[in-house]
Amino acid sequence: MKNFINIFRLSVVALVISLFTIMPVAAQNPPPPPGEHGGLNNSSPAGGGAPIGEGILILSLLGAAYGVRKWRVAKNEQEV
Repeated sequence: MKNFINIFRLSVVALVISLFTIMPVAAQNPPPPPGEHGGLNNSSPAGGGAPIGEGILILSLLGAAYGVRKWRVAKNEQEV
């Protein structure tokens, strides 16, 4: 029964990882630029070029570290 649970957990993790890697490919096309774009007075993009990628990376790493910590604590409790 433990082997089945481990295989099930592994398959769920693989499914979630594959969904997160496929989702950016299925994203929609960006909207067209505003009417003023390309003229003498180019406007800045909406959002001002905010760095979103770094925040997502930090949150992902913190979540992974938290998961590893929970896994190690659970593993140590099972051994005792």
